Amino acid sequence: MTTPPTRLQQLKGAMDTLLVVDVFVVIAGALWFAAAVALHSQHVEGPLTLFQKLWEPLFTPAIGLLMGAALLSGVLGWWQRRGQR
Repeated sequence: MTTPPTRLQQLKGAMDTLLVVDVFVVIAGALWFAAAVALHSQHVEGPLTLFQKLWEPLFTPAIGLLMGAALLSGVLGWWQRRGQR
């Protein structure tokens, strides 16, 4: 039998799930932006206008969370390697 996950393991699992969802939000936003710019060149303004409205409340925090997680991961990896010497 396996032991149930600890509270810390549950928290780490939830954070990992959040970051995976966040990566897909950022990728979807990048694809949406590319499509919106292409449509803008064809004088279809709706997708780009909606993207601009969602930039501050959705995409900026998503990108910030992704960058913060990458930096934290790098620092923690460096700290662990430093402790193994």
